[in-house]
Amino acid sequence: MSGPLSPRQARQLTETAYLAAVMALIWVALYYLPVGGALFRLALPLPLALLQCRRGVRCGLEGLAVATLLLVALMGPIRGPLLLFPYGSLALWLGWTWTRRCSWWLSWSLGSLIGALGFLVRITVISLLLGENLWVVVTRAASSLLDRLSAALSLGAGPDLPQVQLMAIALILFQNVVYVLALHAVAYWIFPRLAAPIPEPPDPLRPLVALDPL
Repeated sequence: MSGPLSPRQARQLTETAYLAAVMALIWVALYYLPVGGALFRLALPLPLALLQCRRGVRCGLEGLAVATLLLVALMGPIRGPLLLFPYGSLALWLGWTWTRRCSWWLSWSLGSLIGALGFLVRITVISLLLGENLWVVVTRAASSLLDRLSAALSLGAGPDLPQVQLMAIALILFQNVVYVLALHAVAYWIFPRLAAPIPEPPDPLRPLVALDPL
């Protein structure tokens, strides 16, 4: 029989449970509340990243497991695990690099790639569940719309399907580049107040985060 928990272990266990629950509740709010989607997406990876910065990678993994199991109980075995793609995996990556004081160039670039790949994984999973390739459906619809716009504006033939798909991939990558940079900026402003500072930004990016709104 194991002995009582030390104060440090008790704080670690409590923080893991609370921050995992916060992440799960933000995910539920993102699905079911009609407003605040952009704010919820920005906040979603931060509790788990904060947990890693304060308590280490092991607690981060435990927190992600707890959040996923809680969401499986609340939302079912399909929507719950989708937390992992990309928000859970992105939170683990950012927490790991911030804990090891890695450069923003590394955490930002690979974080953007993880976010884009996670989005494509979600599209693949949902396509398998629906029995239809959503990527092809969406890009064909976009290609058809661009063709009609080109014809209406007398611009000639619109882009073909492969070109539309390449533009969609480029847009997804750009969106994640902006999103992950925003996560860095928010963490840089907030985490030091929670005894979990992240590395300093490189000089070219410092003007983007120098203005502290809090």
